[in-house]
Amino acid sequence: MTSPSTPHHSQSKKREGIPLGRIAGIPVYLAYSWFIIAGFTVIVYGPALLVRTPDLGIGAYFVALGYALLLAVSVLVHELAHALSAKAFNWPTEKIVLNLWGGHTQFESFTASPGRSVVVALAGPASNFVLAAGMWAVLSTGALSGVPDTLANILMWANLLIGLFNVLPGLPLDGGRLVESAVWKATGSQDKGTIAAGWSGRIIVAALVIWVIGLPVLNGTPLDISLILITVLVCGFLWMGASSSIHHAKLRSRLYLVSAAGLAEHAVGVPNSATVADVLDISPAGSPAVVICGPDGKPQGVVDFEATHGVPAAHATTTPVTAVAHALAAGAYVPEWSKGQELIQYLARLDGGEYAVVDHNGIVTGLLRQQAVVTAITGKEARRSGRS
Repeated sequence: MTSPSTPHHSQSKKREGIPLGRIAGIPVYLAYSWFIIAGFTVIVYGPALLVRTPDLGIGAYFVALGYALLLAVSVLVHELAHALSAKAFNWPTEKIVLNLWGGHTQFESFTASPGRSVVVALAGPASNFVLAAGMWAVLSTGALSGVPDTLANILMWANLLIGLFNVLPGLPLDGGRLVESAVWKATGSQDKGTIAAGWSGRIIVAALVIWVIGLPVLNGTPLDISLILITVLVCGFLWMGASSSIHHAKLRSRLYLVSAAGLAEHAVGVPNSATVADVLDISPAGSPAVVICGPDGKPQGVVDFEATHGVPAAHATTTPVTAVAHALAAGAYVPEWSKGQELIQYLARLDGGEYAVVDHNGIVTGLLRQQAVVTAITGKEARRSGRS
């Protein structure tokens, strides 16, 4: 599976797991959650293998562990196929992560197209089909026996199933990119394609639940608890992935509304040497907003007009404006022409909820509040907390 990069604050970048090194310059991580699926594989498959081949003894559990490791290798090949095919289109890959659900390849910002999106998405399943075919060719020679033969069979069937499962036409599976690209090509909107593919993913989840659980119940067939558990886990993951795709597509469809100039309230800048009296002369009613700038002209803080009203008139000319202001986060100013995804990604790297807006000359023209951006993206007013 593939996913675009999500903006993060550079100082709070979370640890992805155990770094395994780089392949073709791409960082590869083993998430701690992978050990859960590895343990589950050993617990479930070990006893089954022991029943089939009792001569293995406790070695059956080591073979089951080998199965988990081979599965991880298969997923790694799958994700590398995504990354290397994307490299052909100059899409920078940020990292590959092997985790509880298999794995994912995360890209940095790139410009996609319907055709390229399909190529990158289907490269993953294609690599699994190639591995399955290779294992089939090896097994056909009859050269393997015992544990190697068992593991080769497992590797063949695992890759066949991974490939088939991932081409199902619904997000977050790779086959969902086919639906996304088809709708994208027809409508000219990637977001509409993503929403359609997300709903296809939800339909696949419903179909899997009906097939694995619903039909046996209707037919009075005994239920396989292990199969039900796996189905619930997989369907839960698919449903969350499909829902997340729909949610993010809806947010992206509103990005055109996000503009620093369009969302900012009018503001003026004053030097940090100004007094409260200077501020009240410029903005007696609290509008426009007043941003304090340092000697270098860069925004440093925002005047709190409630605080200015608490300053006695006799002291207004001697009270520095910095006494009635709160600081802006370091670098919390944006060009007035910033908009869309570029603006969102930039704001995501900044602390605080207010940002000065400056023109080409670095002069303050507005004050952008985080709440205005959230409202523009979601179409909903941000929740306010307060005391009654």
